[in-house]
Amino acid sequence: MSEQPRQRSWFEVQWRKLRNPPPPVLRAVLANVAVAAIGGLLLYVYARLNPGADLAPLVVLFIGVVIVAGSLFTYLWVELPTGASRVRRRSAWAGILGFFASVPIAYLVLVVLFQVLPTS
Repeated sequence: MSEQPRQRSWFEVQWRKLRNPPPPVLRAVLANVAVAAIGGLLLYVYARLNPGADLAPLVVLFIGVVIVAGSLFTYLWVELPTGASRVRRRSAWAGILGFFASVPIAYLVLVVLFQVLPTS
């Protein structure tokens, strides 16, 4: 009779997931963080140089750029699993994954920029 693996606690399971994320999800998050960090830095510098400027159109542009560029980069970077064949394939799934990763990342970058860092 073989020994059963021990039952892990909820915390152990979540910690293991955090340490070993699936590569497509990690790549989607990294692509969107890179785009949002660069765009957020540009937006922050503009806000510091022009303290009275209306930032609403630039914030909308920032969110749009993060969503589109993050989805595109994720589409280009994340490939479907290939199995035994070495053929690399892409699908709209990767772009959608990038879209769903980009929305909260853009929001978090805006929160850090305008709530945590001083703008004036």
